[in-house]
Amino acid sequence: MTNNLIIIAGATGDLGRRVAKYLLKLNARVRVLSRRSTQSQSINELQQLGCEIQQVDYSDVEQMASALEGAHCVVSCLSGLEDVIVDAQYNLYLAVLEANVKRFFPSDFAIDYTKIPEKSNRNLNLRLKFYQKISDTPIEVTSILNGAFTNMLKDTAPFLLYKIRRALHWGNAQQLLDFTTIDNTAEYTAHAALDEKTPRWLKISGDEISPRGLAVAATNASGKKFKTFRPGGLTQLKIFIAMTKFFTPKSNDLYPAWQGMQYFHSMFGGKPKFEKLDNDRYDIKWTKVEDFLREEVFCTE
Repeated sequence: MTNNLIIIAGATGDLGRRVAKYLLKLNARVRVLSRRSTQSQSINELQQLGCEIQQVDYSDVEQMASALEGAHCVVSCLSGLEDVIVDAQYNLYLAVLEANVKRFFPSDFAIDYTKIPEKSNRNLNLRLKFYQKISDTPIEVTSILNGAFTNMLKDTAPFLLYKIRRALHWGNAQQLLDFTTIDNTAEYTAHAALDEKTPRWLKISGDEISPRGLAVAATNASGKKFKTFRPGGLTQLKIFIAMTKFFTPKSNDLYPAWQGMQYFHSMFGGKPKFEKLDNDRYDIKWTKVEDFLREEVFCTE
């Protein structure tokens, strides 16, 4: 392709940094947008990798538009609450329009938020709000939906209770869940960003696995028997979410306890489960949950 300049917003985060690395491996020219307040160490690391650094103010659309000129695609890996996902990202989108960049990837990278009821999952509902703001866009917009990050199984979300060797589930133990590693998502995103044309939605899943399947995968990876554990149904979980929110002080935390519980309710309810996958669009070696557990969780045991 004649124009291989890809611009990344949010490249100091884990996903954004990996996207930058894969783009460089694919011989792309990578420019990173950086807030002036961003820690210099993160920026220096990206610069050493070969990225161009452009400091911007996300409230200044014209300044950002100048930084975006000549790009083939702008990829947003921004992470945060409404002030970031809706407000700052919308300013970025306006800058994309002003700079005449034809392609834009919003920071979706989640389970299918279009199927989540309003007020049922704060973080996903923010992505839906941004989607609605740009629904009449004249440019090529592509959202990559990737299921839950497999990396959460390591230490972030209690899908697996390692001390008691149980796979937690609310409701049906056979409900299929989508998991994709951050690295697989980043590699796929890099290929898609360099693509000449992508559809409005791309849906990927490294593994489709039920809670019962998680127990089997953990058993095989660890050599120790894991079983399923059902503390209640989805109705009980919804009650627990409401109680937790009521007794939790208001904060700007991205992932308070009740938000994690909302993700559980969404996933175990089955509504965001992908029906069709776009895994085969690029040559990616997808990481299965069992392999991830064996290499990342039980490798030191």
